Amino acid sequence: MKIIIAGAGEVGCHLAKLLGEDNHDITIIDNSAERLVKAGEVADIITVCGNPTSIKVLQEAKIDKADLFVAVFPDKDQNVNIVSAMLAKELGAKKVTARINNSEYLSYENKTFFTQLGIDLLFYPERMAAYEIADIVRESGMTEFVQFGHGKLQLIEIKLDEESPLIGREISDFVYPIENLPFRIVAISRGDGTLIPKRDSKMRLGDLVYMMALRDTVNDALREAGKRERIVKEVVILGGGPMGEMLAAKLEKTVPNIKIIEKDRARCEELSRLLEKTMIINGDWRNTDWLYEEEIQRCDVFAAVTDDTESNIMTCAAAKKMGVPKTIAEVENIEYIKLAEGMGVDAVINKKILSASRIFRFTLTDKIRSIKYLSESDAVALEYIVHPGSPVTKGKIKDLPIPADAIIGGVFRGNESFIAYGDTQISPYDHVVVFTLPSSLKEIDKLFM
Repeated sequence: MKIIIAGAGEVGCHLAKLLGEDNHDITIIDNSAERLVKAGEVADIITVCGNPTSIKVLQEAKIDKADLFVAVFPDKDQNVNIVSAMLAKELGAKKVTARINNSEYLSYENKTFFTQLGIDLLFYPERMAAYEIADIVRESGMTEFVQFGHGKLQLIEIKLDEESPLIGREISDFVYPIENLPFRIVAISRGDGTLIPKRDSKMRLGDLVYMMALRDTVNDALREAGKRERIVKEVVILGGGPMGEMLAAKLEKTVPNIKIIEKDRARCEELSRLLEKTMIINGDWRNTDWLYEEEIQRCDVFAAVTDDTESNIMTCAAAKKMGVPKTIAEVENIEYIKLAEGMGVDAVINKKILSASRIFRFTLTDKIRSIKYLSESDAVALEYIVHPGSPVTKGKIKDLPIPADAIIGGVFRGNESFIAYGDTQISPYDHVVVFTLPSSLKEIDKLFM
């Protein structure tokens, strides 16, 4: 597939690296020669120096041959992405998508308007991150939470602490007959890698364990891991930028007490007008003594979403030491994710990974309904729609040539959903959730041809 990316910033470079691993033909357009050089260091790409809103520049990049055009230009004025995407579609690109920074564009009426202009997808990374954090807040016993089939199947991530009864136990302890199987352990993230567990795999302190569970058995999975569902009554949000604002607005519907700490006084006054139920506090979060005086240690969840990754990590670590049960950090630098985990941050959100999940969907066939890259794992979770005659329907799961680095976690069929196991038989039109490392993605894809 020929893919043209407008913008060689951090998001553009991450996408180029990700998509390049799947042997796509990648071209990046940017008006900064320095950014293009950096992009060329992380991925095998063709570079075109120029403004992506220039018809001449788009033609030089062979826009008429593009299967996918992605506009992620690193500019505060995101109109360049809208304009370049519209031009790309008019000049022959088959599918186009654009990053925006205005939630107004995502209303139903406006999305329809942009679709009529030829833009297939608008995505707002800050809103995606805010909504992801809101999901984690609601499911406070987990460090990450992904829904499939409108919640029929749920992939949850749990970090094993000193009190977890799972430590030292083998996966074989959790292989039950289907009537007693409320969840399935599908992957373990440990150190710098992720493994698809075998029957004799043992769980260790600090592991991030991924479990596939039914909607009604999530609490069973939490209890098995030594976690309990907490009622979240108070959330403190560090940073009053767009992400903090959208997160607070989302949580106002379900959480009684929400506070935003923001150091810019003018922005605090603006937030006070925009948010109905959120307390706005003006203060410098870099002073941990001041944070303690504000009694953040009494909150149930502390979420740091400033535009400073280091501050987010450090304040979460400080909040954890003060006794906050759940901390969440927005981490821009992907290489800092493991650092954040090592410092005790419970959950990490990365906008680049969220954006990649949305865009990567465009590079796949119609067999895949959704795809999710997990911020603290090398693996990817996919929801396949099974076509009649697919190889995956030719036998029980235990008899299929499933690669070692992949596992089928669950199935939903009409109104029924169930955890997959060795004797499960996949049927046409089933929705199947697969957890796999990128190295096995092509082999898995062949099973659903």
